[in-house]
Amino acid sequence: MAKIVSIVNQKGGVGKTTTAVNLTAALGILGKRMLLIDIDPQGNSTSGCGISKRGLKNSSYSVLIGESSVKDSVVHTGFENVDVLPSSMDLAGAELEMVDMKKREQRLKDALGTVYDDYDFIILDCPPSLGLITLNALCASNTVLVPIQCEFFALEGLSQLISTVRTVKRLYNPYIDIEGVILTMYDGRLNLTRQVVEEVKKCFPQKVYASFIPRSVRLSEAPSYGQPIMYYDKNSKGALAYTDLANEFLKKQ
Repeated sequence: MAKIVSIVNQKGGVGKTTTAVNLTAALGILGKRMLLIDIDPQGNSTSGCGISKRGLKNSSYSVLIGESSVKDSVVHTGFENVDVLPSSMDLAGAELEMVDMKKREQRLKDALGTVYDDYDFIILDCPPSLGLITLNALCASNTVLVPIQCEFFALEGLSQLISTVRTVKRLYNPYIDIEGVILTMYDGRLNLTRQVVEEVKKCFPQKVYASFIPRSVRLSEAPSYGQPIMYYDKNSKGALAYTDLANEFLKKQ
């Protein structure tokens, strides 16, 4: 049965989508059957995997509102062991449509029940907010992975995220837990980076990954070519970092 991991941070620009795409691809290369679900209306994970958002018949939007099944909506990619449930522009209005639906916070969890046995891991790329779509992701997930950028406002809003996870645990999903914290945009030469690392480790003892994701031009370029970094430039710092992260992730399972 698949383990479901939500990648969540309500702050934008922290490397959430970069982590979703590249961790998925790295785990696929390591032989794990992967499903990446893009439930961010911006659809960056979708385009980062080379999938055009225009003309999609089915998407995470149609799954959430009950118009299609996950199996009918999945796109098989050319990347090893990686399938994607893409996002579409329509997802931006999904929260309004779901407001009056029964068990609105459980719709994604119910939909995923048909594919649990098809994958080893299901990675959810969540929107940069703590709305109904993210709530659906948290209700469906076993764990939460939190990317944090090594910058001044890194810890801003984290207390709200932790509070949301605790609320979900109490009301909807008693089994959810923090998978870990990934430090992104890491530059060990900067004092600020070291200070952020120390603060994050205080907030999340035993949960911070030893594998850091560095600032990397190649990592920034890869999405515009519709490829994960290990396919765009497998010898780059970013590719090596996400391979290390994938190996560390598997050791913790």
